[in-house]
Amino acid sequence: MAAIQALIQEAQLEWGPTAVAAAPSTTRRLGRSANAAPTTKPMEQMLWDAACSIRGEKDAAKFKDYLLPLLFLKRLSDVFDDEIDRLAEEYGDRSTALEIAESDHSLLRFYLPAEARWAVISGREHYDWPLDEKGRSTAPKDIGEHLTKAVRAVVKQNPTLSSVIDIVDFAAERNGERDINPAKLRGVVETFSDPRYRLGLADVQPDFLGRAYEYLLRKFAEGSGQSAGEFFTPTEVGFLMAHILRPKPGETCHDYACGSAGLLIKLQLVARELDPTSRVPLKLSGQELQAESYAVAQMNAIIHDMEVELARGDTIINPKFRDADGRLATNDIVVANPMWNQPFPSDLFANDPFDRFRTTGGITSGKGDWAWLQHTLACMDEHGRAAVVLDTGAVTRGSGSKNEDKERNIRKWFVDRDLIDGVILLPENLFYNTTAAGVIVVLSKRKPAARKGKIVLLNASKHFIKGRPKNYLPEEDIRTLAAMYLKGDQIDGELAVITIEQAQEADYNLSPGKWVVQANAIMQRPIKDIVTEMLRLDELAREVDASLAKMLERL
Repeated sequence: MAAIQALIQEAQLEWGPTAVAAAPSTTRRLGRSANAAPTTKPMEQMLWDAACSIRGEKDAAKFKDYLLPLLFLKRLSDVFDDEIDRLAEEYGDRSTALEIAESDHSLLRFYLPAEARWAVISGREHYDWPLDEKGRSTAPKDIGEHLTKAVRAVVKQNPTLSSVIDIVDFAAERNGERDINPAKLRGVVETFSDPRYRLGLADVQPDFLGRAYEYLLRKFAEGSGQSAGEFFTPTEVGFLMAHILRPKPGETCHDYACGSAGLLIKLQLVARELDPTSRVPLKLSGQELQAESYAVAQMNAIIHDMEVELARGDTIINPKFRDADGRLATNDIVVANPMWNQPFPSDLFANDPFDRFRTTGGITSGKGDWAWLQHTLACMDEHGRAAVVLDTGAVTRGSGSKNEDKERNIRKWFVDRDLIDGVILLPENLFYNTTAAGVIVVLSKRKPAARKGKIVLLNASKHFIKGRPKNYLPEEDIRTLAAMYLKGDQIDGELAVITIEQAQEADYNLSPGKWVVQANAIMQRPIKDIVTEMLRLDELAREVDASLAKMLERL
């Protein structure tokens, strides 16, 4: 119980108001003031309470697979109610508004049939279930059956939500027993029904689902059984990447390991901020291997009112985004946080039908960080730029081996062709499955003239606020770091600019920690050197003592 209380105490971060720049078009249709004061209730507490409701029923890591579809359904229902209220203002009363909406679903983002509305699910409103062809009632016998019927009814009315909201069968049985006890599910519904936790358009930020996913991962990823290399990208890191890449209206943007699509969505949010008058959206696409993450990505895009073309599959083995000739589709911008240090069999690279590896520095072995960068390069068009999050070792491993290390040789190939624009060292303990710092590697196929032949190395390791259980980049530092990087002027203790020749002399060690010495950095020396220096000083002290003794004798 003490451990549970400690986790509850950690759930203190409240979600902020809806950002005007990020508000979906439906907010405007709803007729609400952009400056209306939204609630800022502790949503994380709600999620933890809901998770505790089904604790013991499923492995902790699986909680999110049940909670997120329900959270999404609650969001759809609250937005549906908001839009019905808006129609009621136009047509006089709510019953008239419902009749009009039922006859013309195009008036709403998503039409929710009565049995799927949260008021009915929670029991606040009665619903007369129809009879089947044999005259029997179709009413569910418990909340698990009701929820499954509800999500299927939503998909029937809104086919675009297929494989998004209906990814879980809440009434599933195994060996004659329910996977989730209906009484436990009822507890989740009651928690989400708390009036403090409304999820309408004016109540929460558009990225609340991504924040919910982030929170649940932070709580439960450690027990998920997934590789420690799979790390959800913290929100502030995603915004830092977007501010560095500065997307322009209409640009094509791709994430080949998109997870919940957070990096793509942040690109669009920043693009809107940089050019708020533009009506031309980014062209977003992403590929994701895991079915659950793919579904969350679909939900995230829908909640943000953004078009994101998504595909499922293993990017290295079967990249899904190709041009008319079957070659990899190229993009203006590529962002990604692939699995760190992922092992791959070398024959996979040797027999690659897209020739992504053999001709771009060679085939790696062991850790696959540079294989991901080779794939990144293949996804960039002739003007392309990219930002990829990797383990810090990716920019140092093999330096000093003098042509013997395959990772070092691929890094050499990239440096010698002036494809690396820069490297940013992040603070430690930002990511949810590791305390490792991580780096952002920025690639560019067409550098500005002032940056040609140079590599910008930014040490952002001290830009964090300590948190529990994770540190985070302060919001005010994100723009500062991005501006510092883009300007590319040498700053003592923060930023260094090296030439390709300097990188070659260092055998392609691109760690910002090597090149940027911070003011409070502790200088470390080999023990042998320290002992030698101490002996020398001791001998000098004896000489001084002897000289002083002779002077005293004369006196």
